[in-house]
Amino acid sequence: MRFLFVHGTGVRRDRHDTLFALVRGRLADRFPGAAVDSCFWGERFGAALGSGGRSVPGLRTAAATDTADTETAEWGLLLADPLCELRVLAEAGWDTGGPGHADGHDAADDPFAMPGAQPAGTRVLGLLHRLAEAPYGPRGEGGELGALLDGTGLAPGFRPALLTAADSAEAARAGARAAAEPQARELATTLARSVTAGALAAAGADADCTAAERDRLVELLTTRLGGGARVPGARAAALLGRLALRVSTQPLLNAWRGSLTVGATPALGDILRYQARGTELRSFLHARITAEPGPTVLIGHSLGGIALVDLLALEAASGGPVPGAELLVTVGSQAPYLYELGALTALPPGSALPYGFPRWLNVYDRQDVLSYLAGPVFPGDPRVTDHEIRSRQPFPASHSAYWKQRSLYERIERAVAEAGIG
Repeated sequence: MRFLFVHGTGVRRDRHDTLFALVRGRLADRFPGAAVDSCFWGERFGAALGSGGRSVPGLRTAAATDTADTETAEWGLLLADPLCELRVLAEAGWDTGGPGHADGHDAADDPFAMPGAQPAGTRVLGLLHRLAEAPYGPRGEGGELGALLDGTGLAPGFRPALLTAADSAEAARAGARAAAEPQARELATTLARSVTAGALAAAGADADCTAAERDRLVELLTTRLGGGARVPGARAAALLGRLALRVSTQPLLNAWRGSLTVGATPALGDILRYQARGTELRSFLHARITAEPGPTVLIGHSLGGIALVDLLALEAASGGPVPGAELLVTVGSQAPYLYELGALTALPPGSALPYGFPRWLNVYDRQDVLSYLAGPVFPGDPRVTDHEIRSRQPFPASHSAYWKQRSLYERIERAVAEAGIG
C-alpha cells in the first residue's frame, strides 16, 4: 500500500518539507509497512509574478501624497462617519490667540464677552435647523440645490442627513464654541460636509455623484449656512486631514494592494493559475500516481484536493479509473463548493460522480472557512463520506491544523479498512 500526499495552495519548498515530514511520520506510525510519498508541485506549477509585480500600480515606486489623495482620504472618513469632522471641531474648539478665546473654552464661558451676546455659531445652527425643516425630496427644493440633489440621487437621504447633523450633540457643542465669524464660517463648511457625507452614505451604491458635484453641493450648503470658502488652516480640517493621511492615503492603499496581490500571489495565484492551466498539474499528478503500483491512497489538501477530484473524475468519465487509485481523502477542500458553483473542471453542476471514481473521504472543520461538505452535493452516493475535525483553532490556522489531529489519522485508518486496502 502507498500513500501519496498532494499539498495545497501557496505551499513552497520549505513549508512543504515541514508539512510532509509531519504527515509522513503520523502515517508511518499507523501504517508501518506502507510507502508514504509526496507530490510537490508548488514551484513547478504554482503561480509567480512573471514581471515582478509591474502590473500593480504604485508597487514599484513610492507614490507621492498629493492634495487629491488627502481629499479622497478625508471623504473616506466622512462617508464612514459623517459627524467625524464635526466631532473634532466640537472637542478641539478654536485657539484665536485672543483673551477669553483660549482653546478649550466655550464662548458662553468667556468673561470678556458682551452681556447677552450669542456665539456666532448659534446663527449657523439656526440656519441649519431652518434648512432641515424645508420640504426636501424629489424636486422639493427649487434652484440649483434641488436640481443637484435630484440629479445625483441624493434627494431621499438629504433631509435625514440634515436632521442628523442639526440634532447632534456635536453640532450643539461646536456651535457654542464658535464665538467669532471666522469660526462660524468654518462651522458652516464642516456642517455642509457632514450633511453631504450623510446623504452620500445613505444613497450608497445608488448615488450617481461625481466629486465635482459633491464639492458643489458642499459650496451651496455652506452658502446657505452663512459661510464662505473653507477657512485656510482650520483646526478641524487639519486634524481630520492628518488622521485621514494615516489611515487611508495612497501609500497605504499601495501597501494593501501589494499585500492583496504580491503577498497573496502564492495562495490566491495558485488557484487562479490552476483554473486557467490545470491540465498541467493534473498530468503531473497522473504521472506520479501511476509511477508506482497500487493500491494508492491519495491525500489532497485544499487545492490539492480540487486537482485530485478533477483528475479522478475526468479520467473515470473518459477512459476508466486512474490505475491504482483506490481511496481519495480530501482535507479542507473547496471541491464541493466549486462543484455547486459550476467551477469544477470535471463535473457540471448536478452531474453524478462517474463510474470508476474511488471512495472519497472528505474531511472538514467548521472553523475552516475553506472546507466544504461533499456528501450533501452528491446525495445518495455511497462512495462519498464527510468527516468533521474540531481543531478548536480559528481561521486561518484551522485550515492547516488538521495534520496534528489524531482523529484525522484514525479516520483515514478506518477508511482504508473499509476500502479493503492492505
